[in-house]
Amino acid sequence: MNEIATIGRIHHVNVVKLVGYCAHVSKRALIYDYMPNCSLEKYLFNRDKTISLSWDTKFEITVGVARGIEYLHRGCDVQILHFDIKPHNILLDDNFIPEISYFGLAKFFPTDKTTVTMTAARGTIGYVAPELISRSIGAVSYKADVYSVGMLLMEMVSLKKDLIGNNDNSSQYFPYWIYDYFNQGKDIEVVNDGDDENHDDSWRKYGRKMKIVALWCIQMNLDDRPSMYKVLEMLEGDVERLKIPEYPSQSIQTAVVDQTCSTDSVSLLEHDDSSPNVEIIVEKLHSMPYSCKSPKYCKML
Repeated sequence: MNEIATIGRIHHVNVVKLVGYCAHVSKRALIYDYMPNCSLEKYLFNRDKTISLSWDTKFEITVGVARGIEYLHRGCDVQILHFDIKPHNILLDDNFIPEISYFGLAKFFPTDKTTVTMTAARGTIGYVAPELISRSIGAVSYKADVYSVGMLLMEMVSLKKDLIGNNDNSSQYFPYWIYDYFNQGKDIEVVNDGDDENHDDSWRKYGRKMKIVALWCIQMNLDDRPSMYKVLEMLEGDVERLKIPEYPSQSIQTAVVDQTCSTDSVSLLEHDDSSPNVEIIVEKLHSMPYSCKSPKYCKML
């Protein structure tokens, strides 16, 4: 019912359209437009590498997602915070135009408010913003969605997966590994998973830009995270004008590690894509993946 109330008031090319629903006794389902290319996670997490996306397509998907979220934050008569942005909830149509889906954890509130009161953390391990776990980091706002977008970008440029797999310092909050690379004078190149013949040019044009924007989005200091409007501005601007954010305070890392290691409900250190997705509300809940076999995308509430 939360999804029906939320999606019913949204009309944007990058947000899923609710075709219909059923809420009769135990028969409860949402019906969306058919999305031939399924969800983004199909292309990011396939282990046999038989399907992939070019840098151009990845970038267009990134911009589409950013536009959809920016609309949720500023384009409606209320602010809508999604709280569960991840590849599994980004559906792709026949032209790979992304549509943000699953609003079961969404929360909307008046546009004149800058923060929202939360009674419990909500999100998915690996994408949830740290302030949702520890209020000492800051108040919950639209910046939580910005953080999740940054983690999504990390997945799209393979940084998160590659760095976690190749780094032995598992106690270090993984975005700091990226800064360590930069401090050593290195630049993290990404192996091309797609069939882009002009990989080098596409990486310089899109991949590096996505990487830098991701770093801005996952800043621990909420004031340092950009708005989605600014994220769009950076994505659509010249990559040469983008600056890499400064290395965060070590005290912030210590606070996050202490917080995440003290509970078994969530870990911000890493996310194993082979493990079930977990939504943290009051208890662990397994999210339901979208099926590509159905003529319509239906998800039981």
